[in-house]
Formats: sequence, C-alpha cells, structure tokens
Amino acid sequence: MALPLFERLYNFAHWLTRNREEAEDLVQETYAKALKGFSSYQPGTNVRAWMYRILRNAFLTSLAGIKSFTPLEDESGEEVIAVADETPEKILLRRLDEDLIHRALDALPVNYREVLLLCDVEEMSYRDIATTLGIPIGTVMSRLSRARGALRAIAIKLQCS
Repeated sequence: MALPLFERLYNFAHWLTRNREEAEDLVQETYAKALKGFSSYQPGTNVRAWMYRILRNAFLTSLAGIKSFTPLEDESGEEVIAVADETPEKILLRRLDEDLIHRALDALPVNYREVLLLCDVEEMSYRDIATTLGIPIGTVMSRLSRARGALRAIAIKLQCS
C-alpha cells in the first residue's frame, strides 16, 4: 500500500530537508517506522496521510529539522537543453523564476512551507493535510493563506534586491 508513495514521499522529504542524503534517510526512516508501527494503521483510512504524517514527525524529531539547511539543488541535475522555440533569454528567465521560487520557499518557516507543499505540490486535500499535520482544517486554510502571502512578499523582496 505504501510503496507507490515512495517517490512523492522522497520529493516532500527533499523539500523539507533541502538535502538529498537527508531526504533519503528520512524516507528510509519513514518506511521503517511505518513497518514497525503497521499495527497502528487502521484499514480503510487514508494510507497516504498516514505515511506523510510519519515522515513529518520523523523530520521534526530528527537533526534535519534542527540544523541549518543547504540550498536546494536542481532536481534533475542535468543541464537544460533548449528546444527550437526557446531562446537563451527565455531559458534564463525561467531559471531565474525557478531560483526565485526556491529561495522564497527556503525563506518560509517550516510550518508554512509544509502546508504549501502538501497542498500545491502534492495536491492533498485540506482534510488530508489536516490529518497529516494533526491540525484542524481551519488551521490548514489559514496557514495556507498566510504561506501564500508570505511567499508572495518574499518573492517581491527577492526580486527587488
């Protein structure tokens, strides 16, 4: 049940830790804890939210949640190859936009970053996010609103600097 979630859990862990090795360790720890605590899983409930909650709790209690982070690197690690309709200017602007988004996300507090990523990247429902984070749906909505506002403000500030 949990194996199909591996890649998405890794992506979320990578966003949280901002480090490939720590993300791999975090996902490994998540699966180990899920296997060990499988008796606590209630059949018929949302296994995705259960796994994300385990990952989040492992992150918060690990050193990865305490120490300072390194900037997020390019996901693919490969150089972008221009296609016929892309000019060097368009590629540069896209890279600058991606860098701006990454830097703005990095500047967000973890509680804002995680709700934003679960909603907008992982496409979880508010109910699943609430279950994953162990907070009320209203808190999810308010954090998401504040996170988006903060992200916008940080991005504007970064663009001006």
